[in-house]
Amino acid sequence: MAKPPPPPTTTLVWLRQDFRLADNPALTAAVARGGAVLAVYVVDDVTPGAFAMGGASRWWLHHTLAAFAASLAKLGGALILRRGNPCDIIPALAAETGADQVHANALHEPWFRANDRAIASTLQNAGRRLVRHRAATLFDPEAIRTKTGTVYGIYTPFARACLAGPAPRPPLPVPARVPAPAALPPSVALADLALLPKTPDWAGGLRDAWAPGEATAHALLRHFVQTAITGYETQRNLPAQPGTSRLSPHLHWGEISPHSVWHAAASIPGEGARVYRSEILWREFAQYLLWHHPHMPTAPLRAEFENLPWRHDDAGLRAWQRGQTGIPIVDAGMRELWQTGWMHNRVRMIVASFLVKHLLIDWRAGAAWFWDTLVDADLGANSASWQWVAGTGIDAQPFFRVFNPVSQSAKFDPTGEYIETYVPELAALPEKYIHAPWENPPMLQAQTGTAIGMIYPPPMINLADGRTRALDIWRATVKTRAATPP
Repeated sequence: MAKPPPPPTTTLVWLRQDFRLADNPALTAAVARGGAVLAVYVVDDVTPGAFAMGGASRWWLHHTLAAFAASLAKLGGALILRRGNPCDIIPALAAETGADQVHANALHEPWFRANDRAIASTLQNAGRRLVRHRAATLFDPEAIRTKTGTVYGIYTPFARACLAGPAPRPPLPVPARVPAPAALPPSVALADLALLPKTPDWAGGLRDAWAPGEATAHALLRHFVQTAITGYETQRNLPAQPGTSRLSPHLHWGEISPHSVWHAAASIPGEGARVYRSEILWREFAQYLLWHHPHMPTAPLRAEFENLPWRHDDAGLRAWQRGQTGIPIVDAGMRELWQTGWMHNRVRMIVASFLVKHLLIDWRAGAAWFWDTLVDADLGANSASWQWVAGTGIDAQPFFRVFNPVSQSAKFDPTGEYIETYVPELAALPEKYIHAPWENPPMLQAQTGTAIGMIYPPPMINLADGRTRALDIWRATVKTRAATPP
């Protein structure tokens, strides 16, 4: 009887946004082959182009790399760090280590897909192979189609189609051991990757708010399922309350898989868990749209809005970025973002609507700021959400629907607790005026030390006038589109 072939000497696991041991299909498959396994991460500041990592993402990456390396070492594994173009580094490292296969979890960002194609070709020419695994989404984006075989453009039927098919697979266990090669290739030191901010160190708020890593992600999930998922359907809209899972950055960086989150939520009965799963499916839909519409981050999905007459307003954009618009709920959200690298989802919609509708500033300017400042700067979710608010996407809030930030604030932060946290100069205001402090009588402003224009700016735009202007622009755009011959 012929002897079985010897196990491979080394298998590379190319990490991108999958810093976890549990339910990591690429890692599990590499270990299952036998032989040594070597994990590698490449800092690539070139091929993403305009979507190179922002400052908050780089801060998170530093800490999640440290956490993952420590966890991997406990299982006997090793993580190699490199900087440069993965299209050069990954094939060269495979040759250097004698690896015949490179395993990676597939991602939907256009540059990752382009790199995968190039690297697969280079490896194949050298007698090696790139093996990709679906890990970032619950469902195969090519398998979810309408009855006529087209791509879904509206969330609700997309979600219905997902739920009608086979349930997402259960999460994979942590490997018992990840054997590293006897001799390791050179690695760049984590500190030398220069991912952390230098002087001034603006990351203090991020350090206070977050602890990147797989262990934290699973602890957050357990806490959420045990304490907050019941009632999530209402609590998720209240920014002053701890009603959300805060798992978005951990999901983005792959410190926890969507399968782990889905099955944990599916084990809980009730409306809260059902609504939470619908939010996971919205994330899935955003990735699905990015897969089928790779231009989504830079161009409207609805062609009629390609030529919307956006205003060029550097001062207005800067005031919005700094949380100095004079609209308390907007400023609270923008300051929360700057301080913590995160913003409550309800407030994200409010601040985005204000920028796009009231100020008529291009949604891409807002998306770019979020990309730089969010610790969960996910290309699919960020792009789809901004297009939804701007009314330029496929499944979008119509452009003529304009959020009123004052009524949103009064409804979802009724006591002003969220505003007081991030706009403390308004804390002395009576509750009835905190959502619209310009309505506070001058005498009361003086008594409470909340004089508008001195300690807090006046509104940069009359909200009614801004709404009217947005509607006029929309009507003109629709009229022009209708008058254009096909």
